[in-house]
Amino acid sequence: MSETLTFQERVIAIQAELKAPKNQYNSFGKYKYRNQEDILESLKPLLKKYQIGLTITDEIKEVGGLVFVEARAILHAEGNSVESKAQAGVDANRKGMDIAQSFGSSSSYARKYALNGLLLIDDTKDADATNDHGKGTVAKAAATTQGNPAPRW
Repeated sequence: MSETLTFQERVIAIQAELKAPKNQYNSFGKYKYRNQEDILESLKPLLKKYQIGLTITDEIKEVGGLVFVEARAILHAEGNSVESKAQAGVDANRKGMDIAQSFGSSSSYARKYALNGLLLIDDTKDADATNDHGKGTVAKAAATTQGNPAPRW
């Protein structure tokens, strides 16, 4: 099947067919979410079906004193490629994590969002996009108390 399709058509087919369920559960926020591993588990059979490779890399960068991980996800075959990048800041002083865990967490986060961009995974209904862990409630109350309209997020 993949022999009759162009590279671009195979990428479009993967994007259309990919179903990456939210297999993780956050008991604190009481929501389901997907992580990088969930995406890759769903993606691998499609990569095989359409004979396309995936490469994911990280690069540590610093801009204005801010250290961050830039992840790059690349679909490639027969000299063709398409890619997406995403960044995540690194907090070396994150409570409860050593430096390696902090970098690893930022890497996983950036990779997930690079994959989201590459594969057209919409996270607008995902917990990362909608959950404010109660912060929005406080901000809305404060804005209303000051006579300002509540922020829309």
